[in-house]
Amino acid sequence: MSPDHPPGLDLDRLRVLLDRERPGLVTGPLSGRLIEGGRSNLTYAVSDGAARWVVRRPPLGHVLATAHDMRREHRVISALHPTDVPVPRPVLLCEDEEALGAPFYVMEFVEGTPFRTAEQLAPLGPERTRAAVLNLVDTLVGLHAVDPAEAGLADFGRPDGFLDRQLRRWAKQLDASRNRDLAGIDELHATLGRELPRSPAPTVVHGDYRLDNVLIGGEDDEIRAILDWEMSTLGDPLTDLGLLAMYSSPLGMPDSPVSTTAQAPGHPAPAELIERYATRSGRDVSGVAWYTAFAWFKLAVILEGIHYRYTLGQTVGRGFDRIGDLVPVFIEHGLTTLQKG
Repeated sequence: MSPDHPPGLDLDRLRVLLDRERPGLVTGPLSGRLIEGGRSNLTYAVSDGAARWVVRRPPLGHVLATAHDMRREHRVISALHPTDVPVPRPVLLCEDEEALGAPFYVMEFVEGTPFRTAEQLAPLGPERTRAAVLNLVDTLVGLHAVDPAEAGLADFGRPDGFLDRQLRRWAKQLDASRNRDLAGIDELHATLGRELPRSPAPTVVHGDYRLDNVLIGGEDDEIRAILDWEMSTLGDPLTDLGLLAMYSSPLGMPDSPVSTTAQAPGHPAPAELIERYATRSGRDVSGVAWYTAFAWFKLAVILEGIHYRYTLGQTVGRGFDRIGDLVPVFIEHGLTTLQKG
């Protein structure tokens, strides 16, 4: 990949657009690189030699624009930037597909590290790791404390019936990738449906809140920015908490192709994270087991989709051959979580 021609990003066209829309922002020739490790949308670091920015656009050859809504991502970080929630400063939204072949937006580059594995966290040591993860909870409390109406996000989602729609959505995703028997998956889905909780007042939810979707940096290991807002909406805040609890739980599978940070020395247990959230937010979390079980179900469905595409030869790469073995583990964790309450 040439720094002058990263795939999906025409730097000459980007420079022309920025010079027109943000005169004086760019002071030299642009170079760029694709940032690895993103999910579905593509993320690039761009520099003029003096300053740096980030460009986000849908994947190459995307079909469903609603699945990669650049306007939505740009809107939520624009709304949250004036608040205490740490997000990058938005620079520009471009919905003209002629510019780069797809809608995109530009935001400031924020220095920091997204910790994806326990091995990456280990050099911090137990005390710094513990503090960083607890700060992750505190930052989530801050996000959920934002008044959507005051932030201009009153119409950002449809909170009524949110959990029911989420459950039906992921069941539909499961049906689209069924090609083998999965013991317990239908029982898990049915139990979640029968025990659907009553949601608290809606908040802005991130939808994929975990340690590797934030940037940590500075002497105090502060959270400098929350990233990847593509699944954000208005809904039940405890779905974010349940997902965080799930990602803080050991999988019990050495050398798993999908890992959590739970095994890092000093990493707080899910129960402590939940208790801290309850104390600092004032919310009733007595039903959090449902939300954590739902997170296990959702990830089981996602992994089964990856496995299905692998069996069709549509997904290649290291570790994909073992994804299918993980699905029953996630199902079992979901069932156990519901049983234990």
